[in-house]
Amino acid sequence: MALISVPANKSLLAKALATAMVVAGLMASVLTGVADAHGSTTDPPSRNYGCWQRWGSDFQNPTMAQQDPMCWQAWQADTNAMWNWNGLYREGVAGNHQGAIPNGQLCSGGRTGGMRYAALDNPGQWKAVTKPRQFTLTVTDQARHGADYLRVYVTNQGFNSTTQSLGWNNLQLVASTGRYAPAGQYQVAVNAGSRTGRHIVYVIWQASHSDQSYYFCNDVVFQ
Repeated sequence: MALISVPANKSLLAKALATAMVVAGLMASVLTGVADAHGSTTDPPSRNYGCWQRWGSDFQNPTMAQQDPMCWQAWQADTNAMWNWNGLYREGVAGNHQGAIPNGQLCSGGRTGGMRYAALDNPGQWKAVTKPRQFTLTVTDQARHGADYLRVYVTNQGFNSTTQSLGWNNLQLVASTGRYAPAGQYQVAVNAGSRTGRHIVYVIWQASHSDQSYYFCNDVVFQ
């Protein structure tokens, strides 16, 4: 019996060590993502920041599929899109955002990083936060890049983000700012007009330290 049980125990130990290494690797990637951070909209939360906020410490929980199905499909597609919630940007756009980002790919920044963020473009029941029609939007800049400007768009009344892919013609510019000195957060007052119900607030953050353009889809319900 002893001769049989020792290899079995070794096998169990090997599996346990392998599992521990996977978990340690994932946690290391989280810490690396924070250390090499850039930023995102945090209020309202961008799609992948919201997914990371709700599930980052519990990303293997199968109940996510029922409770938060759009985050579930995004986690399954590429976990790095969640760990790197602060890295959704393109370089060298030179202000030509509509030329660089095709319709249907606005939430992924034109599929920057290949397919890493592509799941963020999928229409569906993304978790939305409730906001008044006049609110303050916050961009968190962990690396203190500064901002040449923030541009805030809101979807047109009647656009259905649960069934339609987002295109430039679905958006109206509602706020555009000047420069911000490097800081931990930048805020802008947003007026959504007479809009009601579910909408996407789309944000472009043009960083000052180099030609880096960040793109964020934020799901809201206007009261």
